[in-house]
Parts: sequence; C-alpha cells; structure tokens
Amino acid sequence: MTKERISHARGPALAVALTLFTHGCARHQESASTAVAVPHDEVTAAAPTPNAAPPPAPQGRADPSTQAHRKSSSPTASAPNPANPPLARIENDAGGDQHRSLGYLSDDVPGAADDAQAAAKSRGYAAPEVGGAYAVAEAPVPSAPGAAELHVFGGLPRPADNTERYQHLDDNPLHLVADDPVSTFSLDVDTGSYSNVRRFLAAGNRPPEDAVRVEELVNYFPYDYPTASGEHPFGIRTELAPCPWKTDHWLMRVAVRADEVDAKAMPPANLVFLVDVSGSMDDPAKLPLLRSSLKLLAAQTRAEDRVSLVVYAGREAVVLEPTPGDQHARIEGAIDNLTAGGSTAGEAGIRLAYRMARNAFIKGGINRVLLATDGDFNVGITDFEQLKDLVEHERESGVQLSTLGFGTGNYNEAMMEQVADAGNGTYAYIDTLQEGRKVLVDQMRSTLVTVARDVKVQVEFNAAVVSEYRLIGYENRILAREDFNNDRIDAGDVGAGQSVTALYELTPVGAAPAVDPLRYDAGQAARPTTEAPRGSSGEVAFVKLRYKQPDASVSRLVEVPVEKSSLLASFDKAGDDFRFATAVAGFGQLLRGGKRTGAWNWDDVLATATSSRGKDEFGYRSEFLSLVRMARIAG
Repeated sequence: MTKERISHARGPALAVALTLFTHGCARHQESASTAVAVPHDEVTAAAPTPNAAPPPAPQGRADPSTQAHRKSSSPTASAPNPANPPLARIENDAGGDQHRSLGYLSDDVPGAADDAQAAAKSRGYAAPEVGGAYAVAEAPVPSAPGAAELHVFGGLPRPADNTERYQHLDDNPLHLVADDPVSTFSLDVDTGSYSNVRRFLAAGNRPPEDAVRVEELVNYFPYDYPTASGEHPFGIRTELAPCPWKTDHWLMRVAVRADEVDAKAMPPANLVFLVDVSGSMDDPAKLPLLRSSLKLLAAQTRAEDRVSLVVYAGREAVVLEPTPGDQHARIEGAIDNLTAGGSTAGEAGIRLAYRMARNAFIKGGINRVLLATDGDFNVGITDFEQLKDLVEHERESGVQLSTLGFGTGNYNEAMMEQVADAGNGTYAYIDTLQEGRKVLVDQMRSTLVTVARDVKVQVEFNAAVVSEYRLIGYENRILAREDFNNDRIDAGDVGAGQSVTALYELTPVGAAPAVDPLRYDAGQAARPTTEAPRGSSGEVAFVKLRYKQPDASVSRLVEVPVEKSSLLASFDKAGDDFRFATAVAGFGQLLRGGKRTGAWNWDDVLATATSSRGKDEFGYRSEFLSLVRMARIAG
C-alpha cells in the first residue's frame, strides 16, 4: 500500500504513524524505545469515507490570528483540535466506533487490572494486555502488500470535539537588576502538567503552550537534595553554573527538600473521596481508571484513618459515611459500585464533601478532600472565580482540597489546577494507573502530609555582579515584593519528602545585556558617586524563604547567600540532578516555543538528560528520554 493511499484513508492518524516509522529508520542508531501503532481497521481503507469531514489541523499549528485572539480575549484557552491516531478501533453493537485507552494495569490491588479490562470490554473496547512500565500497546496490523507491523508508545486518545481549557500564561520577562533587583514567588509542588504533557506526546501531538508549566515538569522528578539539618523542616541548597543555551549566562538553582515522614508516624487521616459520576465521566480513561486509582489508595489506609465517599452528577449524594480505613472490602466495594450518568453539579458536591470532612474532623490529623473529575462543571456555580472563592472560604475550616484530573476532550485543567491552589492542596493528572500509583501510593505521604505551609521565596540580586535575571516557570505563582513578609498572603504548601526546584537564568555584569542601557538614566545621575553598594561584592544573590509550621499562623525565615566563588567552571561539572533539571526546564521551554533558549534544540535536551539520568529507581527519567524523542518528531 502506498504512503499516499494510506494518508487519504485516515490522514492525520497515519501521518503520525508514518512519520514515526520513517524517522525511526533514519535514526536507527539511537535505539529509541518508542514505536507506533496503526489502528486495526485503518490500513485496509482505500479511500476516505464519502462526505467525511476534513481532518483537523495538526496540534501546534493553529492560525496565528486565532492564537492572538485566544491570548488577548480570555484568561483560559481551549486546546486546538489535534489530529490524534486512535490506538485501536472496533465496531460496537450500534454500528459506531469507539476508542481504546491505554492504562497501566497493576497487580498491586486485587482485581484492579480485571476491573479496568472488564470495564473496557463491557463497552465494546478491545482491552489490551499491558505489562511493564508506561504501557506500550501492541496492535498487530492485518497483513497487506508491503505493510510492516508497527507499534505505538501508549497514550490516551481524545475525542474530535476538543473543548479542553487551560489558563493562558506569558513567559516570565527579563528583569534589569538596576530597576527591579528582587524576585518573589510561591513554591509550587503540583505535577499535573507533566503527566498531561505526556498524554499529548503519547498521542503523537505536542501540547498547547498553555498546557506546559515548566516548574511542574521539573518538579515531577525526585532529586537527591539535602534534607533538614537544623530547626527547619527542609534543607535548602543553591548552585551556580554556566547556562547551556547561552554560555556567557549563568544558571542559578534553588533546591528545597522537605523532611520525610515515617509511615508509622503519619498522623491519622480523614479522607473524603469526592467523585464526579456525571455522564462526561463515562469513558474508560475516566471513571474506570479513577476507580482503580482510588482503590490503590484505599488499600493503604489504616484502622485509625477515616474514609468517606461523596459523589455528584445531577445531584450530590453520600455513598459511604466515614468508615475506618482498615475496612478495605467495604471501601473498595463502594468504589466499585460507582457508575456514570447525568449532569455535573460540582459546586453542590464540593459543599457536601467539606461538610462530611468537618463532621469527621481529626484534630492534629490529616483532613483532606480528594476531588476526582474531568473538571467539566455545568450545574450550580460554574464560574471559575466563584468556585475558587468557595474553596478559599471552606479551607478556613482546616480541611484541604486536592484535585485528581482524569480524561480528555472536555478536560478543564485551568479549573483543576487553580481550585487545588485555593484549597491548599495539590493538583495531579492521572493518565495511567501507573501515575495513580505514583501519586496515591509511592508518594502518598507527599500527597497527604503537609510539613510546611505558605512557603514563599524571595531572591535579591547583587547589581555589582548580575545585570539581568529571569525566573524559569512559576508564572502563576509570582507575588508582590511586599507579600513576602505578609503572613496573610496565601502561598504553596510543601508535603513530606517533596523536592522543589527553581531555576534562574542570569546575565553577569560584563556579558552582553539583552536590554540596551538608557540614554537618560535619572536614577544613576542622582545616586552619589561615593555611595557604596550594600552586601558583599562576592555575593551573586541573597535567597530568603518564609514558611509556617502546619499548625502555626506566624511564619519563620530562612536565609542563604549565593557566593560568586561557587560558580562552576562549566555546565558539565554540575551534578546529575542540576543537569537533569536543566534538561527538563529546556524541554518545557521548547514546548512553549523556545523564545529564550537560543539554538538549544531537542537533541541538546536529549543529550543532557541522557548524560545526567543517574539513579533512576522508578524509571521516570528513562521515560522522559522517550518523551523528548516523541516531542522532536511530533506535529
């Protein structure tokens, strides 16, 4: 079958397949681990279906005028309609077709794999047999003249009528130290952007720029940062090295790692599972995956814990009253019985979940609502800001709210991420059962146990050493300078064992600046020539961090100077963690358009990440290498 014939049969789907296949042939020496699947019934199609709609534009190729309108007219943006190859398609009883989603089918919970496969089969899906790490589905292609068997790197297909919503964020600007020497922001420990980006790339598309928050990509990975050594609940480290994409610039890393909490010392937990069971959740990538993920967490709860289950669709209801955590069969049975249908009264569900949490409140314990949904609210309060106000009001009770995102097509990521922020919780996106295990089992204490509240960072740069700076990522975490000392200003919370990274790109004095000097600099003219600069000329910057103990209302201060003498001779001299975090930051910036990364490209990201993979206990860094390869050739 010719390439032209296949392309006409199902244009976008096989365009991705053929691109990946031919690119793999050209780069066979790289031994890439990714592969491509051709849907079962698409290879034999000789011509497009009569009256079929034209294929959607490839992801990332939106009309510039449309992009401009999107960015100027709304705080949130809908993802363009991507051309996604379905992984497998079969006819259902009604003669229509539906798509199979890939999940990581785990043996950690009895029946978890069976639950996911049974749910798929019950709706006419071809349930794959999946093993190993992030799933690779093997879909054999029917024999055809000259056709070769291809495979796909697993991902979640999305419906054609894409209404996904993302908050629009412009990249942080470059600041002149002479005009604005102080940078202030809240720490961010969310990781949802990374797994959502993975979902796009696994489907053969680059994500929309607004889906990429660079700090969440960097903070997805664990790092071997120093732990606490004194009175504070975390360790802080700074490092300085030449910047790989602009060798006359520097990269400064601020690294924070919170104390671990032993499982036996974890306080009792009052958990309310708030589950969206509306009609939009009737998809294998949503409710079946959600059920399996929550059962992973339920299997870890103890006798001293309490678990409740609240659902909402057209109306809200309590499915499970507060139940001792060791009654696993009862809890898992309630989860198993969840079915989808109806509209989405999210506001009413949130109010009921908070009420349940207050009724079972454990003083000195963990009190948290886990909202699991695709974010598609359409009954009651649906206004984004009103929902945030509701959650901000409810958090005063001492109950935190975290969000777990599921699904594709109508996914409201803007709501999920910011509602979690308002609820003093975290946001994660669950695209596979592997990710569910990472968030709810492997990192359960990080997800549930807060060791520091309202964590803020302020960095003052020394104008005698640095002329310009920019913070990479954290665009929706920027705070006013005066907010740093104001304990009434909310900021991010850090969970047990979490590592958090912030990267600054610096222009040292003497390097070519990006901004021309002013001809008429009144500030310089008015400054006395005898005035000596404050601080040490040997310091590059001064880092301050404020946080509150979990039960405190007054913040504590940590201060760390960054010495110029700590500058490494070359970027290659930096440790694995610094170089790998830089590779991920470069990857995120390229996905957002690469406006400030010079000639640095995908091959540079891949080389840096490969050489700094280091200890990779869970395989996250190896998976990242595969995603870089996918991004390099995705449309």
